[in-house]
Amino acid sequence: MTLRETLDAIVPADAGALTDARAHQARLTKPPGSLGALEDVAVRLAGASGQCPPPMPAPAALAIFAADHGVHAQGVSPWPQEVTVQMVANFLAGGAVANAFAAQAGVSVTVVDVGVAADLAPAPGLLDRKVAHGTADLSQGPAMTMAQAVQAVEAGIEVARRLVADGARCLITGDMGIANTTASAALICAFTGKDAASVTGRGTGIDDETHTRKIAVVRRALAVNPPGEPLHVLAGVGGLEHAALAGFILGGAAERVPVILDGVIAGAAALVAQALAPAAIDHCVAGHRSAEPGHAAALGHLGLRPLVDLELRLGEGTGGLLAHPLVCAAVRVMHDVATFDSAGVTEKGD
Repeated sequence: MTLRETLDAIVPADAGALTDARAHQARLTKPPGSLGALEDVAVRLAGASGQCPPPMPAPAALAIFAADHGVHAQGVSPWPQEVTVQMVANFLAGGAVANAFAAQAGVSVTVVDVGVAADLAPAPGLLDRKVAHGTADLSQGPAMTMAQAVQAVEAGIEVARRLVADGARCLITGDMGIANTTASAALICAFTGKDAASVTGRGTGIDDETHTRKIAVVRRALAVNPPGEPLHVLAGVGGLEHAALAGFILGGAAERVPVILDGVIAGAAALVAQALAPAAIDHCVAGHRSAEPGHAAALGHLGLRPLVDLELRLGEGTGGLLAHPLVCAAVRVMHDVATFDSAGVTEKGD
């Protein structure tokens, strides 16, 4: 399915289902509002699916989109670029934190090469959707061509549709790419209007000197890639995994399957998806709030409330994986908890 066809297929939250879900929550055998954010999640998923109660968001599928970044040459990360390909191998071998969390939650893991700067051998669990061997240096000009950006977005759409066709009823975003927090900061600045110093974090743990240089690189990227239409912004300062993640979010929304967003990389990608199709965010849940400062700015702009705040900053989909059981529990309440009438429980008096 093309990007245009996908955008045309996305519908906003169903108003009737939202109303029904709120009314159902009010009839359940518990004080109104006593489940806090979980009630909001259940209502949100009802609106997204157009059903009350919403379908159970299981089984879930994690897609880890991997790509490299030309801006790595500016010294924004202490990690060598070859760590991206090494971590892809680690995911495929089942040795990463994301694999452990996925096993705990019963979630499948698919790794997607959209822009790793090396040729990867075929392997079970790996999808080859390579658009380029990494991006160009976004601080010197556009990171991608428009054609590359669209190709990566459509790769993400295709992966979402593939996983849903294979039975997934919830999608979880994952990412891998050394230096991708630099591109994320630039995207967040471009879409929210925030200053680079307020949204550029320390990524994998950089020192003060490197952090100062990283902020300057983000500012330079924004200066040489002027504002424009969403796809132009994406091509200018995004990464290939950001583009694919934006497509993954759009693809999930078009299928009316909930998408649990991970951290700052997913937040930046979701800003792209929102700019292309505002209703796509109706189908998203913020799994957690990253320790990266840009993530809070992205979530605020998206209007999403994170379910978990554990100061995570790993990426890979780890925060989204931890949130998935909470999302399932929120929906399970809608299916299994009795109403005051059905249970014969007296309601609170006026």
